[in-house]
Amino acid sequence: MLQDVEIRQLRALQAVATEGSFGRAAERLGFTQSAISQQIAGLERAIGDKVFDRPGGPRRVELTPTGAVLLAYADSLLARMRTAEDELRSLRAGEVGRLVIGSFQSVSVQVLPAVIGRLRSERPGLAVRCIENDENDELIAKLLADEIDLTFMIGHPDHDGIEAVELVVDPFVLVSPASEQHRVVPLASLGGAPLIGQSPCYCQLLIDDCLRAHGVEPDYVFRSNDNAAVQAMVRAGMGRAILPFLAVDANDPGVSVSALDPDVPPRVITIGRRRGRTLVPAADRFVQLARQVCAELPRFEPSLATSG
Repeated sequence: MLQDVEIRQLRALQAVATEGSFGRAAERLGFTQSAISQQIAGLERAIGDKVFDRPGGPRRVELTPTGAVLLAYADSLLARMRTAEDELRSLRAGEVGRLVIGSFQSVSVQVLPAVIGRLRSERPGLAVRCIENDENDELIAKLLADEIDLTFMIGHPDHDGIEAVELVVDPFVLVSPASEQHRVVPLASLGGAPLIGQSPCYCQLLIDDCLRAHGVEPDYVFRSNDNAAVQAMVRAGMGRAILPFLAVDANDPGVSVSALDPDVPPRVITIGRRRGRTLVPAADRFVQLARQVCAELPRFEPSLATSG
C-alpha cells in the first residue's frame, strides 16, 4: 500500500489540491497535464482508493476523505523533506554539523583558540567540542576509535589508518632566568645543573633521550605538566628548562630564551584524521584554518650575540 507511494505522486497530490485542477497543477510543477494525471492514477492504485472527485468542466476537483487524510501526511512529509534539503545544503557548505577536536596543551593555548574563533565566525551553526590530552598515543587511539574527528599530534604516526598534514616545525629551546642572557647555550653545560621538567611524556622523553645521547644525565628539581608552572619555576631561579618554543611565553620579562648547541631535534606538529572516514565538510575548513594560524606563529630567533 503506502510502501508503493512515490514522492513525486505526493507532490502531484499537493499541487492538484492547491490549484484545484490538473492543468494548473501541471503548470506549477512543470509537467504536462497527462503526466500529472498518470501520477495521481498511480497514487490511487497504490493506496487502493480515489483521492479526488472529478466533477468535470470548470469546477474544481475535490479531495475525497481518503485524499484529505493522505494530503495531511503529504504536507508534513514534503515539509520535512524541504527541511532536510536545506540542512544537507548547509552541511555540504560546512555551515552546520559537529566536529570533535583533539589537542594538547601548547596547541590549546597558541593555536586552537585562533582556529576555533575563525571557524565560528564563518560557521556559527557548527557545533565544536574539544578534548585535551598531552599523551600523543592516547590522542591517536581516540582518533582510530572515532571518539574524535581530527586531532593535533606530534609527528607523523606510523599507522596506515591515519592521514596527517604537517602544520609547523617547533624547535626546542632553553628557558633560563632573565639574568642569564645567552644566544646559544652548549648542551653539555647542562650536566649537573638543576633542571625544571615535565613528568614523562612524549616530548619529555625526546628531551631526555637527547641529553643522555650527549652525555648529560638530567637532574630535575621540579616537574610539572603545566607549561606555565614550569616557566614560573624558571622565573623564580629554581633552574632552567628545555621546552618546545610553542610552549613558552616569549613575552615573559622574567625569562630568557636561548638556542641549544647541538639542538634537540625539533618536534613536528601535525593534524590527523582517520583514513577512509567521511567527516563533515567543515573538517576540511578546520584543517585549512589550522595551517593558516600555524603559518602566522612567531618563529624562534635568538636575539643575543653571545654564547654561554
